[in-house]
Amino acid sequence: MNLTIENILLVGSILLFISIVVGKTSYKFGVPTLILFLAIGMLAGSDGIGGIRFDDPKLAQFIGIISLNFILFSGGLDTDWKAVKPILKEGIVLSTLGVLLTAVSLGTFVWCVTDFTIYESMLLGSIVSSTDAAAVFSILRSKSLALKTNLRPTLELESGSNDPMAYVLTIAFLTLVIHQDQSVASIIPLFLTQMIVGAAAGFGFGKLSKLIINRIKLDFEGLYPVLVIALMFITFSATDFIGGNGFLAIYICAVFLGNQELIHKKTILKMYDGLAWLMQIVLFLTLGLLVFPSEIVPYIGIGLLISIFLILVARPLSVFISLMFFKMKLRRRFYISWVGLRGAVPIVFATYPLLAGIEKADMIFNIVFFISVTSILIQGTTLSIFAKWMNVAMPEKEKTITETDKLILELPKSSLQEFEISPKFFPKSKRIVDLNFPEAAFIVMIKRNGEFIRPGGSTRIEARDVLMVLADSQEDFIKVDACLSPENPALKH
Repeated sequence: MNLTIENILLVGSILLFISIVVGKTSYKFGVPTLILFLAIGMLAGSDGIGGIRFDDPKLAQFIGIISLNFILFSGGLDTDWKAVKPILKEGIVLSTLGVLLTAVSLGTFVWCVTDFTIYESMLLGSIVSSTDAAAVFSILRSKSLALKTNLRPTLELESGSNDPMAYVLTIAFLTLVIHQDQSVASIIPLFLTQMIVGAAAGFGFGKLSKLIINRIKLDFEGLYPVLVIALMFITFSATDFIGGNGFLAIYICAVFLGNQELIHKKTILKMYDGLAWLMQIVLFLTLGLLVFPSEIVPYIGIGLLISIFLILVARPLSVFISLMFFKMKLRRRFYISWVGLRGAVPIVFATYPLLAGIEKADMIFNIVFFISVTSILIQGTTLSIFAKWMNVAMPEKEKTITETDKLILELPKSSLQEFEISPKFFPKSKRIVDLNFPEAAFIVMIKRNGEFIRPGGSTRIEARDVLMVLADSQEDFIKVDACLSPENPALKH
């Protein structure tokens, strides 16, 4: 079957529906949802029962880039800075040096066991060098896996921030494969430009996006998530246009926004949580359609050999070397090594050699696809078991919930207090979003002139308003009282 304008919505919606229904029960059998999405795409493809012929790497790459924007941005919004800050150095080292070491060690192994040139081997190593954000976020959260001593934020920070490094290495070694007269030193300026400009642009666009979201006045709450989508794509494309790494920029931008007071933040977080799942399904379905299972069979042997080396040697080696200067228990290092999940990102990156038309592009794509599938099947299904073996899993009763989780889940607070606004409080009215209100407290209602107002971030507080505030503890109410004091620095500009 060839996809046409007339049937693409029907076929797409049926595949989406099947993916959601099948994925609903997948974890009862210990099968990662993402693998099922991929399998459904393969079954619907030209080699499967669906007979849909899809052989367009360029379109698959475009869908992959769009999907990764949403997945990385959603992961960034969910990143709690307070949890990440203590392990920031470890996360950055893993997402840079760790990726480089994985690429080099795996590339060297591929060079030794295949007829690839050294640059082709390093290209393959670079493509699969990063852990996959979609796979890590999806599996850790769907399993509700609670880990000890900042392990989870370390893994999520690494997976969310290491794709840019893998992307730069992939582009760099692809350039060397195409232009073999160039030296390795020639790619250093590309690397520095991509990372430095990407990081600076991400932070800059984050601050600008906060200003726009909080200052613009939209008539409908539902338009704010649409505004954030526009800002996300502007951040990615503008950063890419000036030579920076767009993936790094949108992740940093999202981390910044996720830890700021934003108007209708709960609505934005909920929408991105749903869109991230949608994009994961679309991405894996598309990549499943793109691959031809019959073409993978000849590479199962070499693919399995490379995959085992990656899981048991290259990944642990890169983790242990990267973390050698940090104080960390041995079992934590082993667990971080095991959560080296490869997923859709390497498959998306593997489309770059296909589009460049290099000689071994098809072989690289099929090997990368096999590596990603085996990684999710072997590592993804054993995360909980391995956590128990390494004694890094927290007991069920000790699992903690982040403030972001509370926003999304709308968990109730333990107590309610009222705060009356003094006439001396403001030189002029102030919006709630400008008050730097404590994260653990929420204004649920405002009583004004005998009427009740449901507040939003843009709601302005006026003299003699009575604020009904929900919070967890008395300490939170003390912070609220200080926040509503005339001495609050946020009110003096």
